[in-house]
Amino acid sequence: MQLPMSGVGEILKAVGDFGPFQKWLVALTLIPCLSVAFHQFCQLFMVPHVPHHCDTSWIHAIAPNLTEEEQLNLTLPRDADGEYEQCSMYSPVDWDLDSIVAYGLNATEKCSSGWVYPSAQPPSLLTEFDLVCDRKDLNDISQSIYMLGLFLGSMIFGPLSDRIGRRPVILMSVFLQGLFGVGIAFVPHFYVYMAFRCVVGASVSGITITILSLATEWIGVSSRPKAVLTSHCCFAIGQMILAGLSYGIRNWRLLEIAGSAPIFAFFFFIRVLPESARWLVTKGRIEEAKKVLQKAASVNKRTIPPGLLEQLKPEKQTKSGSALDLFRKKHLRKVTLIMSCAWFVNSFVYYGLSLNVTNFGLDIYLTQLAFGAVEIPARASCIFLLQWFGRRKTQIALLLLSGLVCLIITGIPEDQPVVTTILAIIGKFAASASFSTSYIYSAELFPTVVRQTGVGLCSMLGRVAGIMAPLIRLLEQYHRAIPMAIFGSTPVVGALLCILLPETRGTELADDTGDSQRPAEVCANANSSSENEHVKGKDGDQDKEYSQSTHF
Repeated sequence: MQLPMSGVGEILKAVGDFGPFQKWLVALTLIPCLSVAFHQFCQLFMVPHVPHHCDTSWIHAIAPNLTEEEQLNLTLPRDADGEYEQCSMYSPVDWDLDSIVAYGLNATEKCSSGWVYPSAQPPSLLTEFDLVCDRKDLNDISQSIYMLGLFLGSMIFGPLSDRIGRRPVILMSVFLQGLFGVGIAFVPHFYVYMAFRCVVGASVSGITITILSLATEWIGVSSRPKAVLTSHCCFAIGQMILAGLSYGIRNWRLLEIAGSAPIFAFFFFIRVLPESARWLVTKGRIEEAKKVLQKAASVNKRTIPPGLLEQLKPEKQTKSGSALDLFRKKHLRKVTLIMSCAWFVNSFVYYGLSLNVTNFGLDIYLTQLAFGAVEIPARASCIFLLQWFGRRKTQIALLLLSGLVCLIITGIPEDQPVVTTILAIIGKFAASASFSTSYIYSAELFPTVVRQTGVGLCSMLGRVAGIMAPLIRLLEQYHRAIPMAIFGSTPVVGALLCILLPETRGTELADDTGDSQRPAEVCANANSSSENEHVKGKDGDQDKEYSQSTHF
């Protein structure tokens, strides 16, 4: 008798749900996670606040012996606090020095010859590319360009991984991240910097969503949250390392090299990175699947019964999933729309808090360290929350908490930076835990043939939110509470929509899109059966195991 697609799960149980093979796989994914954390937030430390003023060296042609203070006093207007204006200067004149001193200068203009920064200041993006005054918004715009790269990566690498496999996409993404990450340190212009960051963003998406699917498809139900969240904790550790690295290396080009080059160490492990056995079976590559399953069993010191392995044969018509399946089938359309919304609001509040680290009023390095540290218990707690309360309740509660905290921040006075930072840390805790929940939940909701496409689509919506988050921060110029009010209200809406999702705790992964049954039938069967029960297929000659994670 030929095994159905879901029979791969039975063989994986014989291989071992979470043996040494799977543990090595999880350990292998930790290297890229450290680098991903660096690229997500490194720019926050490359644009420090630096005192600056217009370059008024034009007066040296008239009076070369002026001291710096005399020069600034004659050529720069002062603001209401008596400080020199940073973005305007007195218009140059061809008078002699006595006339300038006697009559003074009145007409002002924007800085026409660049800016002057403290000579002892280490090179930064701000000082090298003049990200001040009228060019200040380029900082947030470049963050959005990076998020655009994340979006493009989700759009490209998600379907590509379903087509050519998890392993080659991971290797391709790691190579691009290392190459363009190091290349950023040598860019001559800010627009080239933004282009390179866009490519790095795309590679980050390729790594995160593909490693998620690879780990999910090799690891058993009970250990799946623990494995995925371990890599997420490593991402949090990467944020803490970023705080220390950026504190010790103030030159932005050297910092970029230090954060990007270590990713190349991943290529020493190319030979031991496996392909997904589930994906190989869905593509009809049975012999390759058997080899990788036998290798996994050997590492785990387990034996696959020969009869069980021989039953693994390709179906006569192996159907590849497509993005259209996500919307053509009613049960998948509901999951796709709601999970896409959940990813959007999750990403919105997460980056809204993370990219605002410079505006909470405390030391940026300590705040980043706290932001990274709080993610470790946030991610780790998900292991227990998901087991105790299930995926749906956990997702709803965490989204609500992150949104409400942001809404509370809008009412905190500006002269209370400690209170604001503590609330932001609580919000970051909830947003991080919610993000981890979304990763696991979505990977369990989509069947194998469209899992990467489905997760990639959700990730794309999350990246759209990431693109918008830095731009929303620009609304601060109208009122400081507007960005946080927006960041807080959206996850509340997302939490309410998640009520409509099915629960996937303790269920097996589905491999196909469920063509053989109508969604209503699967709903009835799923609700009336236990986790280990089987639903009789319409063909009548074999049992098919359906997962509540996709059929409801």
